[in-house]
Amino acid sequence: MKKKITLSVAESCTGGLLGSAITSVPGSSGYFLGGVVTYSNDSKEKLLGVPKQTMVKNGSVSEETAVEMAAGARKLFDSDVSVSVTGIAGPDGGSASKPVGLVWIGVSTMNGTFAKRFNFEGGRDSVRISAVDTAIALLTNAVAEIR
Repeated sequence: MKKKITLSVAESCTGGLLGSAITSVPGSSGYFLGGVVTYSNDSKEKLLGVPKQTMVKNGSVSEETAVEMAAGARKLFDSDVSVSVTGIAGPDGGSASKPVGLVWIGVSTMNGTFAKRFNFEGGRDSVRISAVDTAIALLTNAVAEIR
């Protein structure tokens, strides 16, 4: 018997695009519990419980913040799996150490929580779409490991 896996998302630079991609699939209401767009640091802290110190020390676009966002969304929605996305979609906001196109994607399951760094090419829309596609791929792999 297969277990019914529930899902939630926490988004920043994708601005709801990930949740939209998930809900565009017929039947997604059977497993998708919800998502939050936490575009500001304040909303990451208040809604997801990301410690302010994490963002001050590491930045809102960091492995640590992506991990905290994924864990926070999983807790908020009481889901089996959660995915988070935080990054710099551009065209502004990049730096030498954190260039435009830098995206951290976090995944949280009962097996643990991790984040991976990606550097996507192209303009703002391209970076956001690449982030969503990659987040869905990571999510698919995480669910496969649970079953």
